[in-house]
Amino acid sequence: MRTRMLALTTAACGAALLGAAALPASASASASGSAQEPEADAGVVTAADLLAEVRACSRISKGRYRTDSGSAKATVPVCGTRDAVFWKADMDIDCDGRKTRACNRKTDPYFLPETAFQSSRGEPLDSAALPHVVVPGPSKVWDYRKAGLTGGSVVAVVYRDRVRYGVIGDTGPTGIIGEASYAMAKTLGIDPDPSTGGAESGVTYIAFKNSRVSPIESRARAQSRGAALAREFVGRS
Repeated sequence: MRTRMLALTTAACGAALLGAAALPASASASASGSAQEPEADAGVVTAADLLAEVRACSRISKGRYRTDSGSAKATVPVCGTRDAVFWKADMDIDCDGRKTRACNRKTDPYFLPETAFQSSRGEPLDSAALPHVVVPGPSKVWDYRKAGLTGGSVVAVVYRDRVRYGVIGDTGPTGIIGEASYAMAKTLGIDPDPSTGGAESGVTYIAFKNSRVSPIESRARAQSRGAALAREFVGRS
């Protein structure tokens, strides 16, 4: 039995060697476990790609914004490029709009049942379902409308190594910047609780000029349009 098993093993090894030799180079490499990892999709824009494009700030706001109502000093400028407007701030959670289980007066003491921009059905936006960004209301410091932005304009939000796309969906206080919807925070891995969540810093907002998703509540269109605009922004179109 031992001799027969040894013979069978030897024969099997010989057949395996012959089979490997007959395989194409790529298949042979795969069989041996030495195949190279597939390259990353060259069309995917990463957080690092976007952040590299917004390293320097050409300020377009006449002043700076505070990140919270209790902030002692205004530190955040709004910057611009030929194709986009951006700012680097914190993230407060916007739960205004349609009343839901996540967003209501019990979960958010500052809850308002409306948003500056409405859905295609003429209803307030659903902050718990729609990833969107809040821009400061028009003021002497900066007027988003004069920068080619409006409700439904496409926005890329970067946090750590994540990039998510959404729209401008609401306006906030004229002196504060750095706010996004419950849904946007959740997609970025940020605690979306409107009372205790958010991010203290490290969030970059990039709003693309003269871009608009219709209907405003379409997450799929914001995603596809945002990805295309991001590729153009980093020179991959």
